[in-house]
Amino acid sequence: MKPYPVYEIENFEENIFYNNLYVNSFKEHLKKHHFIEKLHRHNFYLLVLFTNGTGMHTIDFDTFEITKGSMFLMQPGQIHSWQLSSDIEGFIVFCSKEIFNLHFESKKIEQYPFFQSFENNPEIFLSEKDMEMVTPYFMMMIEESSAKRNYKKDKLLSLLDIILIDISRIYSSEKNQEKPVYNYKLKQFDLLLENYYKIEKAPSFYADKMAITLKHLNRITKTILNKTVTELITQRVILESKRLLVERNLSLTEIADELGFSSANYFVKLFKKQEGITSKEFLKQIFSQET
Repeated sequence: MKPYPVYEIENFEENIFYNNLYVNSFKEHLKKHHFIEKLHRHNFYLLVLFTNGTGMHTIDFDTFEITKGSMFLMQPGQIHSWQLSSDIEGFIVFCSKEIFNLHFESKKIEQYPFFQSFENNPEIFLSEKDMEMVTPYFMMMIEESSAKRNYKKDKLLSLLDIILIDISRIYSSEKNQEKPVYNYKLKQFDLLLENYYKIEKAPSFYADKMAITLKHLNRITKTILNKTVTELITQRVILESKRLLVERNLSLTEIADELGFSSANYFVKLFKKQEGITSKEFLKQIFSQET
């Protein structure tokens, strides 16, 4: 299978602010960028709100139905593809981590709950009331992006932040989180896992790094996510293996080596146990979706 592309904001026309920010209506966006319907990654944050039409959106090998009110919030590195109806409409925004974090200084875009990997459900469904609240800000972003005005970047980023704040409130309400201390610890674990999952598979390593017992760390992950630390480590490793399988021409031995396994056989067995199919069968499924 051919490698899949990783797109930068500069791959899209009409970008502004040194390829760090992009906003458009989805209909206009799709006219010039049909290549986004094929499987690919981005190196930036992505927001999409659909206001009309239907379709399917596959993100990291999970498939979501698109309807009016579907909103997707994606992190850099996630792999995805679209299947869209001809009457699709909505709004799309790309934003780099650098332009957002440098502008606001005291806050970071990755701190929004939907951009944190453990808690991230990339889909949120907006009610009519929710859409009435956020749609004007998307429209103002599009209008501002085409104008020549002072403080253009400041206004665009401020409008984007208002959208993120409103969506965060909706998201947090849906999650109904009641254990802020546990959530803080989970975020710590999340950051550690992103840094070490390729070289450290032992749950005790992460507990030691956090200066808590493994029993307590398991209590946190089970309470919030209903998964053990071991399950979360395995989940992260398998997700990365899927990404490597579909976008790079690597052998199973090379993938096992990149993910820190001592042997390809162990990786193959773990993949089959976790997914219920072999890596070859997984690739066949992905290939059949692309043809």
